Amino acid sequence: MREKRSSSIDSFYDIFESPIGFLYLLFHEKTLRGISFRKPVEIIRRGSAPPLIKKELREYFDNGIHEFTQPILLMKGTEFEKTVWLALKEIPYGETKTYKWLSEKIDKPAASRAVGQALSKNPLPIVLPCHRVIESDGSLGGYSAGTNIKRRLLDIEYYKTLAKKQ
Repeated sequence: MREKRSSSIDSFYDIFESPIGFLYLLFHEKTLRGISFRKPVEIIRRGSAPPLIKKELREYFDNGIHEFTQPILLMKGTEFEKTVWLALKEIPYGETKTYKWLSEKIDKPAASRAVGQALSKNPLPIVLPCHRVIESDGSLGGYSAGTNIKRRLLDIEYYKTLAKKQ
């Protein structure tokens, strides 16, 4: 996957109000390229996100959607980082896996720390669910938006899964 340079003409952001705060949805044309917990500084223009991503985010927070179908674009990152980010799709909704599990999943069993570093740069949190990766001892580990947000996302998924079982 080649990195593409975006121009201000091609790129825009939109805002989605969620139970964990405002999410800034970053786009290259109509393709989702980022989700940020802070207003982007590199993109000045505000636009309208395709309805699909807002619908899917609403479904995720309200009803526990398990899979996102909004097209995504990984514009930045090394091949290793992109491999790690895409492997996150293998972690089922409402479950957690360890950094070690993820490093083994991508056939790099000694790369748990590198996996953690890659996750800290995940451009599409929630859609590529890095919040589902925890330490081997069961502790949360880090999260780019802070561990409080990570805990809230895990709680949302836990309670949505629990409610569906009842």
